[in-house]
Amino acid sequence: MTEDAPTANWGFPTPVRFGAGRVNEIASALAEIGAQAPLIVTDTGLAGHDMVTSLAAALSGAGLAHALFCDVKPNPTDANVKAGVAAFREGRHDCVIAIGGGSALDAGKAVAFMAGQDAPIWTFEDIGDNWRKARRDAIAPVIAIPTTAGTGSEFGRASVITRLDTHRKVIVFHPDMLPRLVIMDPALTVGLPAGLTAATGMDALSHALEAFSAPGYHPMADGLAVQALAMISTALPAAYRDGTDMAARADMLAASGMACIALQKGLGGVHALSHPLGAVYDAHHGLLNAVLLPHVLRHNWPAIAGRMAGLAPRIGLGDEPQAVLDWVVALRRSLDIPDTLGAIGVTVEDPASIADMAVEDPSATGNPVPFDRAAALSILSAAR
Repeated sequence: MTEDAPTANWGFPTPVRFGAGRVNEIASALAEIGAQAPLIVTDTGLAGHDMVTSLAAALSGAGLAHALFCDVKPNPTDANVKAGVAAFREGRHDCVIAIGGGSALDAGKAVAFMAGQDAPIWTFEDIGDNWRKARRDAIAPVIAIPTTAGTGSEFGRASVITRLDTHRKVIVFHPDMLPRLVIMDPALTVGLPAGLTAATGMDALSHALEAFSAPGYHPMADGLAVQALAMISTALPAAYRDGTDMAARADMLAASGMACIALQKGLGGVHALSHPLGAVYDAHHGLLNAVLLPHVLRHNWPAIAGRMAGLAPRIGLGDEPQAVLDWVVALRRSLDIPDTLGAIGVTVEDPASIADMAVEDPSATGNPVPFDRAAALSILSAAR
């Protein structure tokens, strides 16, 4: 623990233990939620990492039975969830410890949710009151431990899962998918490579900026979005330059969580497009958002210029609304993120199909201007 990395206990929107080294409190965290036999869910890349092996050792040292499930793709699929549920049931586990980036957290929440359900996972797609079809008393609790500062999935009540038969990302929702407890340990993000620091950080930025741009009245979400953007503006470049900067890592972890809470106000065209692109091309979600964000902002500009005029001075950019767009572009460039989808290997060979999926994505409804097929195709053309 260093003096410039804060430590705190929060209860917003769920109990949070924040601070460097607090992952070592895993045994008491399990006792707090009344669990004794956790299934650790992570991805294959982290399965052998010190942070996961140390977590398992801490559980063993506390005499807690546990197992590891790591068959999770960067864009988690229904097959990953099904396999995780089988492991959960076979091991007679009573909770999930989800540790990793957004993919591991989404998969872990989905496994805990589906462990007690009999209907297919798509029964609970975030449409209308589908969530009411779930057996609420059969949802296993989750402890979420993020190792990236991007999705903020530790504060989400949903998981984004790729449906393999349709190549579509589906949002599965239930209020009780919100983790029972979160451990936010900025020390776990110190080893994140610069490229992933940039991509995940831009994911958090896109959450906050899309939420702030979304129409509707939600001053609490707007406040969180503005504070997240202000913190990201200084912390992301610092963390990118020096991955050991604990203060910057802590600020990014907090900002990504706030941005996720803010997105309950709505998202928009960035996510409406990045979801199908990620499902079809298996591309990194944060990197897709980073490339798409300026293009969507330009498309939406007639509707959001007034809001950007109010945002610019609140995040230290002066009085001109254009400064926000210029800042996003300059920040992206400083993080060595390219301007186009082609530059990250996403060729968009069938833009019409992507556009059709984008307009059906739930995020499209939050765009500040109507997001129809023509809008999707126009943005894709600019971003290719």
